[in-house]
Amino acid sequence: MAHFAKVNNGIVEQVIVAEPEFFDTFVDSSPGQWIQTSYNTRGGVHYNPETGEPSADQSKALRKNYAGIGYSYDAQRDAFMPPKPYASWVLNEQTCLWDAPVAMPNDGGNYAWNESTQAWDAVPDEQP
Repeated sequence: MAHFAKVNNGIVEQVIVAEPEFFDTFVDSSPGQWIQTSYNTRGGVHYNPETGEPSADQSKALRKNYAGIGYSYDAQRDAFMPPKPYASWVLNEQTCLWDAPVAMPNDGGNYAWNESTQAWDAVPDEQP
């Protein structure tokens, strides 16, 4: 089975699972188009669904990211992109994901982006 996103005016409105042949006879009179997306593609990399590791065959990577409702589709890049999380974040052209202007600390802690200070705030671990 494959995944397809219904894109209208560049915005994903629906994602379904169907065989590609389904669209040979499917009649959809609503505006937009159906575009195939890959459930196992993130940041332009296809991941093995069984191991979670990058696939040996990267030809399976499709349209940079798996489409989600509210994502945008850019035909020039042939890519699905998530909504921009913060005004200060910039699009990574290679992954079609949004990057913070400051890298998140890589010390194993939990962090949340603070748009007003343009910094990562430590988030306390939850207690049981």
